[in-house]
Amino acid sequence: MADESNNPLFFRRILITIDEDDRPSTSRAFRFAMTMARDYRAHLGIASVLESNDISIYESLMPDKLNEKRDQLKAIVKGYADQATAFGVEDVRAIVAEDGDVDDVILQKVIPEFKPDLVVCGADVDFASHGHPGAIGLRLAKKSDVSVIVIR
Repeated sequence: MADESNNPLFFRRILITIDEDDRPSTSRAFRFAMTMARDYRAHLGIASVLESNDISIYESLMPDKLNEKRDQLKAIVKGYADQATAFGVEDVRAIVAEDGDVDDVILQKVIPEFKPDLVVCGADVDFASHGHPGAIGLRLAKKSDVSVIVIR
C-alpha cells in the first residue's frame, strides 16, 4: 500500500445542509462550503429538508398549504444556489427533500443521491429546533459514511 500521508486531500463533492430556522449558523456554514467548492472546483449540493414539525396537522391536510411551504423552501434553496453561482462556484445543485426527520432524510435520501465526499452543516447553536444545540450535525457526524464538518 502506497503512503498517502504527503498527498493533498481534496473534496470533489460538497453537500451543505441549509436550516432556515438557524440563519446565523447556516450562513457561516454556507460561506465555508461555498468557498471550498469554488477554491477546489468541487460540485456543490445545497440541500434543505421540509421538516414535518414546521407543518401543522391542519396544513398537512391541505395540499395547497403543503405546496406553498414546499415552494417557499425551493425558493430559499434556489436563492442560496444563485448566490453560490454568483460567488464563482461552477457546478451547483439545489436539493429539497422531505418525509421524515432532517438527519434521516439527509442520510437516507440526499447523501445516497448526491454522493458527496464532504457534508457541511451549521451547529444549530442559535435556534435549537432539533432538541439540542448541534443535534443535526452531531447525528450526521455519527451516522454518515462520509466526512462531516460542523461550522459554528
